[in-house]
Amino acid sequence: MLERSEKNCKNGAKMGRIGDRPYWIFSLSILVRALHQVGAAIFLAAILLDLQPQPPVRYMVLGFVTGVVLLASEWLRHRQVHRELAGVVTFVKLVILGAAFHGLLPAQGAVLLAFILASIGSHAPKEFRHRLLF
Repeated sequence: MLERSEKNCKNGAKMGRIGDRPYWIFSLSILVRALHQVGAAIFLAAILLDLQPQPPVRYMVLGFVTGVVLLASEWLRHRQVHRELAGVVTFVKLVILGAAFHGLLPAQGAVLLAFILASIGSHAPKEFRHRLLF
């Protein structure tokens, strides 16, 4: 795979390395993203509506597995995703969800915060989302 070196945004900010990702992986990632949104939406609804004893396990697994696949797909394209805003947002989201799961944070507020952060991180313009932070 060819890897382009770091480049700058229009405003001079450094962007991470960009590699080639096969088109079929890009196409498949659209379906995986849709499945991820279904799993995440049901998980969010279950937390906010306070379903007991816990959210449906199959949707938690669906959200987790598709999230891992999406991160791997993103890594194929953006080789420094761990240094970009998108990767940092993903890490912070996982820490918040883990803290909520283990009872360190109130579940409803923490999960809602994680979803808002994920939405901002994934819908920001690409020049902002893939800018190198460190």
